[in-house]
Amino acid sequence: MTAERNGSTTIETTPGTTGTPAGTAAGAEITSTRGRWLHHWDAEDTGQWESVGRAIAKRNLAWSIACEFLGFVVWQLWSIVVVFLPGAGFTFSSGELFWLISIPSLVGATLRIPYTFMVARFGGRNWTIVSALLLLIPTVGLALCVGNPETPFGAMLAVAALAGLGGGNFASSMANITYFFPAREKGWALGLNAAGGNLGAAVAQFMVPLAVTLLAAGTLGLPLAGLMWVPFILIAAWGAWKYMDNLTSAKSDIAGSLASLREPHLWILALLYIGTFGSFIGFSAVFPKLIMDSFGAGVGIPIGPAIISLAFLGALIGSLARPYGGKLADRWGGARVTVACFGVLSLTALAQLLTLPLGSFPLFLSLFLVLFAAAGAGNGSTYRMIPMVFALRASSTDSPDGGKMSAARKGSAALGIISAIGAYGGFVVPQVLNASRQATGGYQGAFIGFVAAYLILMALTWAVYLRPSSAASLSRV
Repeated sequence: MTAERNGSTTIETTPGTTGTPAGTAAGAEITSTRGRWLHHWDAEDTGQWESVGRAIAKRNLAWSIACEFLGFVVWQLWSIVVVFLPGAGFTFSSGELFWLISIPSLVGATLRIPYTFMVARFGGRNWTIVSALLLLIPTVGLALCVGNPETPFGAMLAVAALAGLGGGNFASSMANITYFFPAREKGWALGLNAAGGNLGAAVAQFMVPLAVTLLAAGTLGLPLAGLMWVPFILIAAWGAWKYMDNLTSAKSDIAGSLASLREPHLWILALLYIGTFGSFIGFSAVFPKLIMDSFGAGVGIPIGPAIISLAFLGALIGSLARPYGGKLADRWGGARVTVACFGVLSLTALAQLLTLPLGSFPLFLSLFLVLFAAAGAGNGSTYRMIPMVFALRASSTDSPDGGKMSAARKGSAALGIISAIGAYGGFVVPQVLNASRQATGGYQGAFIGFVAAYLILMALTWAVYLRPSSAASLSRV
């Protein structure tokens, strides 16, 4: 039940109220003050959690997913828009198009670092509203730029860079949801939050071709690629304002972040995350252009006058595979699953290298979908490794701080930093492909590099986390 007291709302967790199991002790009282600030929140308090906490957490999770989903949509808009630029009268070179594809990932990865601390500074609800409304800038900016073929490349690049605002949303969204759930349910909540966001890339690549052709009544209405998301962004921001909460218990942990930076395993795990999440987001961004360059504009699903590129299948498969990677990691260990994923990635990249000259689209697409599935599963398994590695290291005398700082603090801080570093793969992958095309006229050279990188990362994972003689004895990860 709730009661008004001195201008604040008291959310009482009384035994016997609806939603409280019989025999469950009363939890600490939660109070809410102006601006939807919740006081005395403790997700680990079983009584509080079972009576009112779970419902509050799930409500915040639902709107967090909605806002993060739109963040990924905006982050990946240029991946599909660039395919339509030549038809809209733009005469940019292939190299310039690659920059429009990759610059959002560069900016988004960089923004993830400060975004991690915004929740504690301004409140999860408040920052979700602000970060959602900021998405209006790159969407409206895109509409203005692509509506005029005379728009200079510099202006286009600046607006594409602003799409990186959507990439930063992941870090603040994950940080916010971390505070709402108890440790025993954190993995499920964070996995759902991440997967829901990742799906935004697939939805953007499916919906944009429909909008710019079908909704434009037979013409190429490219500005709709940005404008179509404006109503959804406004609804999401309204939902965050209406239904989300701020937690006074959410605190920035600068000391935890600095301590995790001194941990060698942070940098090892960041490399692995570049190989998994970086591959997912990088290939998601560049896949529409790879299909266009290799097979032309006529490949896809015809819907009226529109040809829907099958590129969206890659981001879709990768997003759906992520939670399964986490589940497999729970059963077999994150390191074993990550090694297997890098093995599949290397074999698939090698097969793509050998079969590219055949010019077979079904084979090309099939191999890429396997690659996306392995990257997505590896994304989930690597992310699962992070708190486990820090838990084992916290009790080790080899830890830089001698195990004085808790595993939870360093592991939580490391999640944000590693997610930021991993997102730089979204810039690296398109630029490696661009360099290969500029140097040789094709993509074979890039795939040679990808095969080598995946084999190195597979060997690194085995050597550090699975090798029996590993001094760190982290094979349980």
